[in-house]
Order: sequence, then structure tokens, then C-alpha cells
Amino acid sequence: MDVNLVVLRLTVRDRKGGFVSGLQKQDFRLYEDGSPQVVRVFDHEDVPVAVGLAMDNSGSMGRKRNDVTAAALAFVHASNERDEMFVVNFNDRVSFGLPDTHLFSASAAELERALNGVPAYGRTALYDGLEAGLDHLKKATLDKKVLIAITDGGDNASKHTLRNVLNDAGRSDVIIYVIGLFDEAEGETNPGVLQKIARATGGEAFTLRETATVAPTCEQIARDIRNPYTIAYIPSNPKLDDTQRSIKVTASGPRGEKLVVRTRSTYIASPERPARLANSQGKLP
Repeated sequence: MDVNLVVLRLTVRDRKGGFVSGLQKQDFRLYEDGSPQVVRVFDHEDVPVAVGLAMDNSGSMGRKRNDVTAAALAFVHASNERDEMFVVNFNDRVSFGLPDTHLFSASAAELERALNGVPAYGRTALYDGLEAGLDHLKKATLDKKVLIAITDGGDNASKHTLRNVLNDAGRSDVIIYVIGLFDEAEGETNPGVLQKIARATGGEAFTLRETATVAPTCEQIARDIRNPYTIAYIPSNPKLDDTQRSIKVTASGPRGEKLVVRTRSTYIASPERPARLANSQGKLP
């Protein structure tokens, strides 16, 4: 049947920050706008992911490019070999790194060429880069979708706005991670905006000072993606009225201990969202 199926990807950690595995459906509580919801789908396995790497190639990134490219490749090598990836480069304009004949690739060599295909110059169209990444992920054949952006400055060149990005992310199931490589002596920065984008989608924002810390951060994101829980529910409010709905998920361990759950905090109840619930065994469509 066709339903308004809301799919959530969850990362669960204990109070010390370690990943928690082995939880069951009954260990989770789910609320939409404060109302309890029934979990219809539950899964916990390392599934292939469609990943977009949105790379800042503005002029200020020039001396950081080697370290950032190496970090992005560290993410590629730490990922599932069945992942589908692409690169979207942004400065004054947005371009895709892979050839037009390749929507996605799992080849480290191809992705390295895509990362090095644009010289560093100009300003920072971060929102345009994110919008291009979100749009491209609609072409992915995999259910789980992630967008990772690496930037060293606030947006100063986009046609799109922060509101555009938040609205389009709210209509999608994409998880956004953002790495902000900020030097207080350089240009304009806005780490609060990066945190807002990431947290709204269930991702995470990292504010870094040294390029040497980008690679371990990318590897941490790869581990995060590899340790997901997936739950899905049919909202008790069935209206597809383009309203923003709040989401809260809690989890408890086998001895009743409270765990830390990270997932998207909102979504937009859009007519574009309905999906097909294929069977009664709780498998994703």
C-alpha cells in the first residue's frame, strides 16, 4: 500500500560516547509533535549508502586542499564497498566532479580525480552546493542517503538561501554532515548555521581549527554511517499539508539506562514523501 512512511536513521551512543548495538524495537520511544507513534519498520544493519561529497573550492581553500582531499579519500576507503558516491564542487559556481556518464562511483581513483578537478578560487556558494547535492541524491537507487560538506567559510555567493536548504532537506531523507574548517583570522565564518543544517537532518557539524584533524573526522563520520538503526512510522496525523513536524526519539538500554539518540529533529509533511510499505515483515521499501 502507498503510505506516508517517515523513515528515520538513528545513531545511538552510551553516555561515554560509544556506539550501542543490539537494541530491539521495544527499546525505542517515538513521538511526532509530542504524540506517541507506532514503529512499523525496525532494522539495524550496515547497508550501502548513497553519499555526496560537497567540497569547498573557494580561494581560501588553496593551501588546505591536499589535506582535505586526503581526508575525503580516507572517508572513501573507510566506507562500504557497495556505496554509491559523487563529488559536487562549489566556489562561485557549482560543478560535478565525475564525468557526465557517471552519476555515482565506488572507485577511489575516479573520486580522487573528481576531488582535484577544480582549482581553488573565488567565493563560497555553500548553499548552492548543498542544494545541488540534495537534488543529485534523488537519482540514487539506494534508500539511505548522506551528504557531507567540507568548507572553511560562511556562504557569500549563493543564489539559494539557508531557508531553501532547510526546506529541501526537510522534504528529503538525506542526512547532512558538515565539517567547518575555520580560522578566526580568515574571512567570515558561521558555525551556528552549519550546526542548524546538520542537526535538523540527524547529522552532525564539526568545527575544526587544523587541517590535520579533517581526516580522523571523516573516518569518524564513516563509522557513524556504518552503525545505524533504521525505524519508520506512519504518522497518526495523515495530512500532507506541507507543515513542519517535530520528531523526538528516545532509547533505553537492557538495564533501563538512558541512551543518547541522534536523528533528524523535524521533517516536512510533503506530498512528495509517500512511499510503498512492501510487506508485513517490517522491511523497508
